[in-house]
Amino acid sequence: MPNIHPDINSDVKSNTQTLYQTVSNDFFEQCKQVKLVVFDVDGVFSDGQIYLGNNNEEFKAFNTKDGYGVKALAKCGISVGIITGRKSAIVEQRMRSLNVHYLLQGREDKYAALTELMQLSDYQSHQVASVGDDMPDLGMFTLSAIKIAVQDAHPLVKKQANHITTLGGGKGAVREVCDLFLQANNLLSTIHGASI
Repeated sequence: MPNIHPDINSDVKSNTQTLYQTVSNDFFEQCKQVKLVVFDVDGVFSDGQIYLGNNNEEFKAFNTKDGYGVKALAKCGISVGIITGRKSAIVEQRMRSLNVHYLLQGREDKYAALTELMQLSDYQSHQVASVGDDMPDLGMFTLSAIKIAVQDAHPLVKKQANHITTLGGGKGAVREVCDLFLQANNLLSTIHGASI
């Protein structure tokens, strides 16, 4: 059964069908105002697992469909930001390859990090969406009109969200979010490019 957010009891005519689930028309209209989408990394872009080798190598897996979605957002004029509590060369490399606009690593206080980003970029709360999976991401939610939890997020994060993806972190959740904003801007079928 698809998730209907934020009002489960709303009339069918007041809902919009996205590619993944049904959302309220009010929520869909809010999505049209978003100019900045900020993502966590571990548990959102990845499945949350970190692989460590014997020589301190670190490995993460990223979904190529997510990469396509991030690049598509940029092509339609929506900025993408990353705020993560850890520092990782792998994340730096991946996000640079996707031409992510804002990359803030090693920022455990995500409220402060997003506050700085919004001041630098001059975005207002009604123009910001944030995507997370665990408790540190609630700081971003505080400053965002659209608060998105991935499907396998911590239960308390899901309770604070006004939208929950149907897909889990590292399993296409980022692409689902990107498609939501592309669809809200009527650009879903006009964006073309290569998956990376």
